[in-house]
Amino acid sequence: MVSRNELRKRSQKRARKAAKLTRANEASTTDANTDATPHQGPSKSAEVPVDPDAMSKQGFLAEVFEEVPIKPVVTRFPPEPNGYLHLGHAKAMAVDFGFAQFHGGKTRLCRLDDTNPDKEDESYTQSIVDMVKWLGFTPVAITYSSDNFQRLYELAQELIKKEKAYVCHCSDTEVKLQRGGKDGKEGPRFRCKHAEQDVSTNLTKFHDMHDGKYEPQTAFLRMKQDIQNGNSQIFEGITHSLCTTEFVLSRESYEWLNKTLGVYEPTQREFGRLNLTGTLMSKRALAVLIEQQLVKGWDDPRLYTLIALKRRGIPPGAILSFINELGVTTSRTFIQIARFEQSVRRYLEPTVPRLMLILDPIPIFISNFDGSIEIDVPFPPKDLSFGSHRLTVTKTVYIDRSDFRETDSPDYFRLAPGKIVGLLHVPHPIKATSYTKDDATGLVTGVEAIFQEGVKPRTYIQWVAEGSAQVEARIYAPLFKSEDPSAVEGGFINDINPESMTTYHGALIERGISEVRERAPWPATKGEAGGISAPEAVRFQAVRVGYFSMDSDSTSEKLVLNRIVSLKEDSGKN
Repeated sequence: MVSRNELRKRSQKRARKAAKLTRANEASTTDANTDATPHQGPSKSAEVPVDPDAMSKQGFLAEVFEEVPIKPVVTRFPPEPNGYLHLGHAKAMAVDFGFAQFHGGKTRLCRLDDTNPDKEDESYTQSIVDMVKWLGFTPVAITYSSDNFQRLYELAQELIKKEKAYVCHCSDTEVKLQRGGKDGKEGPRFRCKHAEQDVSTNLTKFHDMHDGKYEPQTAFLRMKQDIQNGNSQIFEGITHSLCTTEFVLSRESYEWLNKTLGVYEPTQREFGRLNLTGTLMSKRALAVLIEQQLVKGWDDPRLYTLIALKRRGIPPGAILSFINELGVTTSRTFIQIARFEQSVRRYLEPTVPRLMLILDPIPIFISNFDGSIEIDVPFPPKDLSFGSHRLTVTKTVYIDRSDFRETDSPDYFRLAPGKIVGLLHVPHPIKATSYTKDDATGLVTGVEAIFQEGVKPRTYIQWVAEGSAQVEARIYAPLFKSEDPSAVEGGFINDINPESMTTYHGALIERGISEVRERAPWPATKGEAGGISAPEAVRFQAVRVGYFSMDSDSTSEKLVLNRIVSLKEDSGKN
């Protein structure tokens, strides 16, 4: 039997050897570049080294500024508060705020379009403000479209007096016919009879509209130009109006309106929207999922609303890094979920600590070891600047059920009867000698093992000590089975993946989680420094399992974890 003192001595010897190797590597680096300062390693607040200005330095945005080199740049982000923002809105934010910041913009307005009260809600408005701040952006002013209603009303009357607008009573069907029918190909375009009304008649009708004398949708103001509406950014000193490509056709009428009224005219340019394949982001589709209780709400971690991504634990910096990687063009971007998740992994890998988590634990009884021993383990093995934490090796430890097989095979390298594996950070590997099973379920209930000296194991597995905290771990898979759920026969509901969420109620985590919680956020990004991020800013890599964060369902008695993304391991690894 290996004594407690012997284990302690061997652990200390391994630690001294590792420290010696680290010093040698640092000396080698310094000798190779005498002008460089000694490597200190990134702290928990270090960001992944991605140039945040890359989008504005080249491509579409660089061309926009070269065409209209006005400084200081003033942009706006104008969402309508009738739903929760999604990943596509994050791209718009990155473009609008990032472009202004890169060119020394002093004002970035967050103009909330509140002109559709039937669909708008205060909770949506607050969520928009929160998500802007969470992504690390600070609008100098938050304004509302309704702030300009009086000025818009005055300008509308001016447009009527110039015989450039009139009050129309046509139905939607009639207006479509006047525009040439479907796709403008069903007949010639023509004006309706209301366009012949004189100025006095139009002003009277417009005043009646203002006073509420018409039923909704029975009267509206039309420009005497080939349609589309202007907007209120003409009053906010916007220099560059950057919007998505669905507004390309409206640019001509927008510019016509500004010139006709003789008001300030921002430069409008359009970029391609960001779309994810394999999921849905439209408010209408998500509302159906929620109403049918197929997801838990707008912040369900399987969705791609920003509040859902936030709850899942994806850092705001990872979202911005992903958008920056894609760049900005005029083409619509269709990106697979796998690419987004790979970008998140790259961001998390150097910025969060590592812990050991056991999803489906079974006990290992080490028969030739009594007592316990403390070992010091760095949070990430390759970066000592993160610090370290203590682990206890006990006579009984727990491994994951997936790491033990009753019958061995040549292509299997983890634990089996008579087989040896290493326990991460523990000086000696273990050898399984026997196991017990539940007769009713057929499941293994425990494994007898011994410490095996003088043998180098082929693989190592994670473990936790006896007395480790029990947690609930939620593992997510794609919500839909296909790349285009909306194209599935019978509708996207028929494409729901019934195994999109797996919950482990009896998972175990090592005690280092306490320090990780105390030192959050991981990483310490600008948007999360203000405290709006908790609890999902408690992030870590669960060795061999994936990246996790703390869920808002957690309480003082119960810790609930969400898997952010899996590890980039080969799924066939044994």
